[in-house]
Amino acid sequence: MKLTIIGNGIMAQSLARGLVKNYEVEIIGRDTNKLNAVKEKIPEVSVRTLNDNEDITDKNIIFCVKPYALQSVSARLSGKANVLLSILAGTTLESLKRQIESKHYVRTMPNVAASVQNSMTTITGDNEAKNMAIDIFSTIGKAIWVNTENQLDIATAVAGSGPAFLALVAEALADGAVKAGLERHISTQLVQGLFSGTASLLKHSHPAIIKDSVMSPGGTTAAGYAQLEEGAVRDSMIKAINVAYEKALELAKK
Repeated sequence: MKLTIIGNGIMAQSLARGLVKNYEVEIIGRDTNKLNAVKEKIPEVSVRTLNDNEDITDKNIIFCVKPYALQSVSARLSGKANVLLSILAGTTLESLKRQIESKHYVRTMPNVAASVQNSMTTITGDNEAKNMAIDIFSTIGKAIWVNTENQLDIATAVAGSGPAFLALVAEALADGAVKAGLERHISTQLVQGLFSGTASLLKHSHPAIIKDSVMSPGGTTAAGYAQLEEGAVRDSMIKAINVAYEKALELAKK
């Protein structure tokens, strides 16, 4: 199957890196320099500049532009796609239908881990394209179908924005080790192993169980955990998800 990615940004490149292992992939974008750079990084893909009258008839489109660029890019598309798979945060199916013609419409929210085939992708849209969408995004990690766009917007705050939130935690842990006296390259390796191992544990255990299994009475973990609670880390994470979700709703109104 051939997939046409419209857009040449970071997410488009992340998707392409994962998808080329199972699909024929072409990337169409507006920035020639970026497209040439993508071709150098991912030789398996074909790249070309977006035409002023780009025919998308019967194509399987993965729409990867910024939400604000929807109108300007869609104005350059003609014909009726087979399926439109949009990754635009906060952009509703109704908005997509008004601006791009397609037989089927699907909203998705992958994350940058798609580049290493470990994305957590949430999907919703036309049931006729459900299996196809799940198959495509399952090749680059895990894919979950949800029943409503509201659920997808909430999931966007977790799986879409989440890598940035966890990266902040990872950076802070490494910085803490350096502050305590550990060399940077050692602290970085420790954090990498920590996240990998904890991810494996989360597949089988509830977070609270993992926490309790590590926290001995009066021990080092308990002391550090108390400091995190004093700093309102848990509260800040909860609020971060809610603020990201509210932003997705705000984008949907534009």
